[in-house]
Order: sequence, then C-alpha cells, then structure tokens
Amino acid sequence: MVEQYTPPNVWTMDSESGGKWASINRPDSGARHQQALAVGLHPLQLYSMGTPNGQKVTIMLEELLAVGVKEAEYDAHLINIGDADQFSSGFVDINPNSKIPALQDRSTETPISIFESGSILFYLAEKFGHFLPKDFAARTEVMNWLFWLQGSAPYLGGGFGHFYSYAPEKFEYPINRFSMETKRQLDVLDKQLANHPFIAGSEYSIADIAIWPWYGNLVLGSLYDAADFLDVKSYPNLMRWATQLAERQAVKRGQIVNRTWGEEWEQVAERHSASDIDQALAKQPS
Repeated sequence: MVEQYTPPNVWTMDSESGGKWASINRPDSGARHQQALAVGLHPLQLYSMGTPNGQKVTIMLEELLAVGVKEAEYDAHLINIGDADQFSSGFVDINPNSKIPALQDRSTETPISIFESGSILFYLAEKFGHFLPKDFAARTEVMNWLFWLQGSAPYLGGGFGHFYSYAPEKFEYPINRFSMETKRQLDVLDKQLANHPFIAGSEYSIADIAIWPWYGNLVLGSLYDAADFLDVKSYPNLMRWATQLAERQAVKRGQIVNRTWGEEWEQVAERHSASDIDQALAKQPS
C-alpha cells in the first residue's frame, strides 16, 4: 500500500522535485545570472528553443517569408532551457516570466518585446497582415482556437507529457487523469476538423500554426512517443490535418530551427539567414 501524502500547512521547497527539468524548477522568478542577449542583423530577434512552443513562432516566420514578406527575416538565437539560459538578465528583461519563446522587434524607435507564443503569433499576424482574417466573425473564430490552444496545451505538456514521459516515477492516477484529458482534446480537434479543412474554417491561420506543433507532432509520433498509447489513429480527421500541414515547406523549415537534437539535418541551433536551414535540409536522406 502506497503511503498517502499529507500536505504541510505551509509549502516550502525542501528539495528538488526530480525528473528531467528538476534542476531549473524553483518557486521564485527573476534573473539568476548576468548575461546580455546576442543581437543579429535583422529587425526581428527571436530567443527560443525548438520545443512545440518555439516551433509555433519559427513556423510562423517561415510562413511569412514563404508568402513574400521580406520584412519577416529574422535571427533565431538558441535559449537552452536545460542550461537555464532563460534566467539570464538579458532574457528576463524581455520576458519576466522566463519562458521561451520571446521576440524583440527592433524595427521601431523603441524596441518592442513580445512574450508568450500566442501573443507573438498575433503580433506577427497583425504586423504583416497574414494568417488572420479581416472578417470579424472569421477572425473571432481564429482567436477562439488560438486561446483554446493556450489553455489546453499545458494539460498536454505539463500534465500528460510530464507524468507519462518525464516524471522520475510513473503513477497510475496522474497518467490516467491527463491521458483522459488529452484524448478529450484530441476528440475536440477531430470533430472540428470533420467539417473544416483547417482548425478555424476554410483558411490556414495562426490557429493551425499554434496547434500543430503540439497536437500535430503528438499524433504523428514526434512528441512523447505516445501515439500508440493514445490510439491516435482513432482520430482520422486530425491525422489528415496533421499530415497535410507536415508537408508544408514552411512547417518543415520552422520545426528544425533552434533544435539541438535528432538527426543532423533536423538541427539548426541558430538561424541567421535562409541558408542556415537550406544547408541542414540538404543533408536529409533522399
């Protein structure tokens, strides 16, 4: 019989919680070391890592470049969250929440700092006029699904992903609890996509760009190695959408930026020009 945990009257951090990210988890915020951020040549400076949240922004930037928005050229600097780069003084200055990604737009007289991936997608869509409908009703539907992702993904990542993949010990209750919620979310998406080619309707939008790195990667087997466990083939509409988006050139390019794991062709630790991605993809086996 497992001994039941009794919470203390006042919680304190007596020891690390364990697991893959234990060394960087603390109950306080703010800078832990002094280090300025690198600044490249382009007006848009991205500080990120190729996790699903980071992929949202690099896919968006590559999509903008693909439709001819030259002003969307960007430098992507690696923030290695395992090494606590997100707690440098420079990063905290542009994102006091110390989470990737963070973007700085230096095209203005006073640089504009944008953090939270959904906010960055909305900012870029507004700034460049792409992937967000002008029609009020259609725009509202896109925003519905953008906010759905921002509220739902923590249950997939910090919930299911943590307890299924990263926790130092596996326990039935949290895995069952978050598996149930993850499958409910997959069912929500599958039913929405039964009637629409894209998440928010007939047009590809920032809703798709936000949701694919989490749920597309999950059902395609690239996240948590959990596709069979979650029986993702039972969501055919979601599978169709995920596969379709995976074939987009901008998605292929964006998902390997600020990535330091996987095959050699999948790793573009930093991106300062299109050739950085081109050179990596040229190594992909035919």
